[in-house]
Order: sequence, then structure tokens, then C-alpha cells
Amino acid sequence: MPDVEIIKVLTLTTLGFVIAIIMTPAWTHFLYKYKLVKNIRDDSTTPIFSEMHKTKAGTPTMGGVLIWLTVLILALFFFWISQVWPNSWLAQLNFLSREETYLPLGALVASALVGMLDDWFNVTRQGGGKGGGLTVKHRLLIYALIAIFGAWWFYFKLDWDVIRVPFVGTFPLGWWFIPFFIFIIVGTAFSVNEADGLDGLAGGITLAAFASYGTIAFVQGNYNIATFCGVISGALLAFLWFNINPARFFMGDTGAMSLGVALGIVAMVTNYPLLLPIIGFLLMLETLSVIIQLTSKKIRKKKVFLSAPLHHHFEAQGWPETKVVMRFWIIAAVLAVLGLVIAVIDLGI
Repeated sequence: MPDVEIIKVLTLTTLGFVIAIIMTPAWTHFLYKYKLVKNIRDDSTTPIFSEMHKTKAGTPTMGGVLIWLTVLILALFFFWISQVWPNSWLAQLNFLSREETYLPLGALVASALVGMLDDWFNVTRQGGGKGGGLTVKHRLLIYALIAIFGAWWFYFKLDWDVIRVPFVGTFPLGWWFIPFFIFIIVGTAFSVNEADGLDGLAGGITLAAFASYGTIAFVQGNYNIATFCGVISGALLAFLWFNINPARFFMGDTGAMSLGVALGIVAMVTNYPLLLPIIGFLLMLETLSVIIQLTSKKIRKKKVFLSAPLHHHFEAQGWPETKVVMRFWIIAAVLAVLGLVIAVIDLGI
């Protein structure tokens, strides 16, 4: 059985890459034709950021559609195959199941559609955010609403309220599981959104995280979740082919929101959310830099970083954008492997 499942995961990961690559020319043409381009903030509150990124104005956004749409297409196609021809070998590639992937896939698509609306607001300069788009408060509210539904699904539909502490044990949280779940999803979603600031940055970091959690899911025997992470990883590789500097298009909130929410839910499904501070260390660091910056400006009237999130600070210090991104990728990969090693040892494999 594991051999069959390995083939399933690797096949669908490859298909995720191929499908996303195939869809890219048509989607890129659509974005350029209708001028669905990113507006870069240009105001006195962010002078350093505006100066560093003014040349990026006019680059299409919503490239993240390629990622979640690829996952949705493959999930629905092979689910349909399993219903029509249940005994065919193609039916074995179905990875859609109530216990493992209904919630991650549903949350991925739902948050992606909300993110697409946010991208549209940015393109048309609508909404309450600076330069268009949703405000931070509105985004956090949306993350919270999606997280509340996910917490309800886990707690009431799956009867799940436990949390795994590596090397210590599994503990029931009772109703405290609900706020814990909400915190994980909101925090992860917000962090991925903050990391989406340089060409290829968020894509590379989340690729490492999904690959790590996908492997953890596989060794647990959660093969559908492993396949889900594999398809996202394959689609992310295709996305990065066009998103590395100079980016052909940006991920947009339709990508960042959906990947952040999905990553948080995958961490909960594998019961290793406490590994997120390791596997997603850079995501956490990005968020902390924003919190520290805003707090310092409000209380001390001074900045701690030249520009926040953290990647903009290094950029403002004179690091080339590609150097920042590549070094963050390396750190993300090493920490993703470290998190995987901890999980494998904890599982006793």
C-alpha cells in the first residue's frame, strides 16, 4: 500500500506542476489584456517601501489563481473519476475525502475567492486599504470567520479537540481547542500575507512548509493530505517559474490568503501545529517584525526596522532583492527539514 501511495503523491505532484504550467500562458494573457495590475502604495507613511518598489507598479496580480485552481481541478477530476469508474486505476488517484481533505480544499478555495475580491479592490483602487484593497482589520475578520468554521468542523463534525506536543504526548483541550484553532489559522494566514512582498519570497517559503507537512502526513498514513500538499507544491513550483525576479506576475491575495489558511489547517490536520514556529519560522518572524514596528512607532514614535516586514528591512539596507529571497529560501528549507526530523522522531519511525 505505501508504494502505491508514493506513486499517487508523486504523480499528482507532477500533474500539479504540469497543469499550472499549461494554464499560465492563457492566464497571463488575461491579466495583461485586462490590465489587472498591482497598485504600489505611494504615500508619506511608507517612503522607503514606495521608493524601492515603484518600478513594480503595473505588474499583473492574481497569479495565485494558478495554484488553487490547479488543486481544485485535480481534486474534482479524480473524485469524478472515482465515482464514475470506481474500479479503474485512475480512481486510485482521488485524494478528496471527508476525513482529510474536504476542509483544507474548501478553505483553500473560499479564502482564495475572498483574496481575489481583495485583489480586484486593489486593481480598481476601491476598499478601505491604502492604495485600494481590504484593510488589515477586514482581512483579520475574514481569516477569523474562516477559522471559526474550521474550528466548528474539527470540534463538532470530526469530534477532534486534541493537540500533539512533540516528545511529550497528546492532550485534550476541550473547548479551548476552538480559540487555539482560530489563533493558528489567523496567525498563519496573516503571516503568509506579510511574507508576500518580494518576487518569489512567499512562494518559496510556503513551498518548503507544504513539502514538510506533506511528508509528515505521509509518514502518518494520511495519504490524501500528503497528496493535497503535493499538488500545492507542484503548482507552487510552476508559479515560481514565472514569479522569480523579475516577476511575470504577483501572487496576489488570492494566493497568499488561500495558502496561509490551507497551511494552518494542514498543520492542524496532521496534529503538529506546534511545529509551525519551526517549519514556518520565517513567517512568524515576518509577522513579529510588523508588530514590533507598529508598536514602537506608536509608543516610542521611532522605528526599529528601516522598513517592515523584515524582508524590506534587509532590502532597505542595500541587499539585492534576489539575495534576500534566496537566503530566506535557504533558511526556510533548512527549518522545514528540521521540523520534519522532529516529527519523524516523535512518531517513532
